[in-house]
Amino acid sequence: MGYTTLISFTAIIEQDEDGYFIATIPSLKSCYTQAKTLEGLYPRLQEVIKLCLEEEQPTNIKLIGVQQIQISGVNIYG
Repeated sequence: MGYTTLISFTAIIEQDEDGYFIATIPSLKSCYTQAKTLEGLYPRLQEVIKLCLEEEQPTNIKLIGVQQIQISGVNIYG
């Protein structure tokens, strides 16, 4: 008989230029999802984590922090 366990993951959530929320799980390669609202993002995030766990084991990553970096002298095209 199988059992379930509670596992915690760190999610990084960003908002793109179109207003979509994009979440990534650093400890699972290629584990990301998006939604128009945060309320819509959380169930999708749980679903994609479960799908990623079917294919890979999470790596042990210690998130130190998030920092914004400013640089100058960069040409932006588009």
